[in-house]
Amino acid sequence: MQDKLQELTEKLYNEGLSKGKADAEQLLENARKEASVIVAKANEDAAAIMAKAEKDAAALKDKAESDIRMASAQALQATKKDIENLLTGGLADAESLEDPAFLKEIILAVAQKFDAQQAVDLSLVLPDKLRGELEPWVAGELRKSLNHGVEAGFSKKVAGGFSIGPKDGGWFVNLTEENFRALIAEYLRPVTRRLLFGE
Repeated sequence: MQDKLQELTEKLYNEGLSKGKADAEQLLENARKEASVIVAKANEDAAAIMAKAEKDAAALKDKAESDIRMASAQALQATKKDIENLLTGGLADAESLEDPAFLKEIILAVAQKFDAQQAVDLSLVLPDKLRGELEPWVAGELRKSLNHGVEAGFSKKVAGGFSIGPKDGGWFVNLTEENFRALIAEYLRPVTRRLLFGE
């Protein structure tokens, strides 16, 4: 009886040990599979994160390059405009409408054109700061060269240039310093742009 009990105990022990080993191996196998799945998922996540980071970096690089190109083009355009303005402004000022001799030539040409085409007395508005030089010229030389009368007024609002038209009103030719610069610059800009920038 003792032997049978011993045998039964050993048998139960061996079966339990064998079952425990099988369970342990199964658990170990399951753990390895889970670990493998976790590592694969982690690798997949890491690859996705890397791909997104690379995509974001590429998009940021493209945006930065685009912004730099745009800023560069705008800076170049502004510089060209400044150069153009400098040159056209300088050229427009070459024959300043504050120069009495130059003004006399232009006024005489315009007044004679009026006088030849219209039988009217003229009204002339000139810069007040040039009154001393232009008033005697208008009263003498200009009046003598015209068939009709001319009346000159002087205004502090006119910095340079003049306005001329029929005395009875209607319309005037206005050639002030600002208008002259704008007119000259309008014609000079395309030529200057072609010469400077080949546009």
